[in-house]
Amino acid sequence: MDAIIPLLTDPAAWAALITLIAMEVVLGIDNLIFISILSNKLPEGQRQKARRLGITLALVMRLALLSTLAWLVHLTDPVFSLGASAGALDLTFSWRDLILIAGGLFLLWKATKEIHGAVDPKPADFLDKTTVVATNFGAVIFQIILIDMVFSVDSILTAVGMTDHLPIMVTAVIITVIVMLVAADPLANFINENPSVVMLALGFLLMIGMVLVADGFGVHIPKGYIYAAMAFSVGVEVLNIIARNAKSKKEGAAGH
Repeated sequence: MDAIIPLLTDPAAWAALITLIAMEVVLGIDNLIFISILSNKLPEGQRQKARRLGITLALVMRLALLSTLAWLVHLTDPVFSLGASAGALDLTFSWRDLILIAGGLFLLWKATKEIHGAVDPKPADFLDKTTVVATNFGAVIFQIILIDMVFSVDSILTAVGMTDHLPIMVTAVIITVIVMLVAADPLANFINENPSVVMLALGFLLMIGMVLVADGFGVHIPKGYIYAAMAFSVGVEVLNIIARNAKSKKEGAAGH
């Protein structure tokens, strides 16, 4: 408690908290899109439960990682190297790199599989079987746990890089997860009610997966470019939705 009181009167601490919350919310969008798409594959009565459980697990993982900061900072220590020559691409990998690569590949696989299922009018027999498994509550939660772990590691390492104060990190993580809980149902419902948005969200997952893999290999793409592209795509899709709704109203009025 004695360590927290000085932070409450420190303007720099408040600035760090606000900046960190903004960063964590932006990073949490990726996590939320994945949870929304997966939960929408469940029966309607289980969707909200899956979303809340998935986001709660994300909070638990983030707080658990914060409680092991001494171990966590070593995730960026080199584990092995593939012997890259001087001047070439850095092929020295840490545990963080390996987690990001595995998570990125999982996102690429999952998004590609979902796009295939959405556009294939006559899925093969083996795809029918995997679709049944994908709508199982336990299978959905398991996939959410896997991607929660990847995004949690990235989120907490970002927090560690921005401030040295554990109370600020914990506060930012809790506020971020509350924002995710509030936004989860409206986002999932919006995605579910607009099929074109589903494809857009899957496209985002493909891009995020590729960025995670690239980051794991030491190629750091500025996040501002990624989120600017996502924001532009969302803006275009919003205009398309407005245009479709206006057209539907005109057709409805003409029918009467």
